[in-house]
Amino acid sequence: MAENVAMELIDRQEWLDPLADTVQNAVAQAYDSAGEAGRAVENFLHGTWLGHPLHAAVTDVPVGAWTSALVMDAMEDVTGREEFGAAADTAVAIGLAGAVVAAAAGLTDWHKTDGRARKIGLAHGLLNVGGALLYTASLTARRNGARTTGRGLSTLGFVTTLVSAYLGGKLTYGEKIGVDHTAGLPLPEEFTPVMAEADLPEGEMRKADANGTPVLLAKRDGQIYALSNVCSHLGGPLNEGKFEDCTVVCPWHGSRFSLQDGSVIDGPATHPEPCLDVRVSGGQIEVKLGRNGR
Repeated sequence: MAENVAMELIDRQEWLDPLADTVQNAVAQAYDSAGEAGRAVENFLHGTWLGHPLHAAVTDVPVGAWTSALVMDAMEDVTGREEFGAAADTAVAIGLAGAVVAAAAGLTDWHKTDGRARKIGLAHGLLNVGGALLYTASLTARRNGARTTGRGLSTLGFVTTLVSAYLGGKLTYGEKIGVDHTAGLPLPEEFTPVMAEADLPEGEMRKADANGTPVLLAKRDGQIYALSNVCSHLGGPLNEGKFEDCTVVCPWHGSRFSLQDGSVIDGPATHPEPCLDVRVSGGQIEVKLGRNGR
């Protein structure tokens, strides 16, 4: 019930859509204008090198630090020992530093989302900004000797962060942002015919059917490659994308995968594509789950 109310409240905020357009365009232009360096930074913040989104890992830093600050503040109140207050102040500062990295990674991931997830993600981000501002004000108050005010601001910041974390969970478990969209696909474990070799021209890609599961076939220099046709990022149809050298670029958000082994070359995808082994028998292309299949 509470979830439905929260989602309906966000859905009714029509002002979020134009704001999302503005911010997403600004982020995209910033990365594009930086060329190869921008792409490298973008891939780093997506977490293509990590095998899953970087944002999910670094959010533990501010949440953990600010939880510790809440505990240390309580210990200072109970015992009157100033060292607990000093520890709380340090934890607030560590949390703010971690929040900068988490925000950069989250913003990078979010600018390649659309639909309802985009709106929820923007609300999530705005709440995080609000929480960080409250903690910044808290740290300022603490350092100026207004510890009671500082602790109150921290408490408000913690509550704001918890609400934001709830929306982050909704993005992952409800909207499937950051998860592997190829996980659990029933790809064949034995060689299965999917297309006549004559129907796959040199230098082109085709979508084929492997017992009800879509697979991507591509031919380059006489070599046939096969991957899942479902983009691991958000499920885009890879056969509608670009075939460049020995890579395929998803038509939805631009993730680039190697046709040779399914590895991620450019994000926003962080999970590799399941790669299939290929053989030709009796004029038919046959595929089965390969070495990195799941």
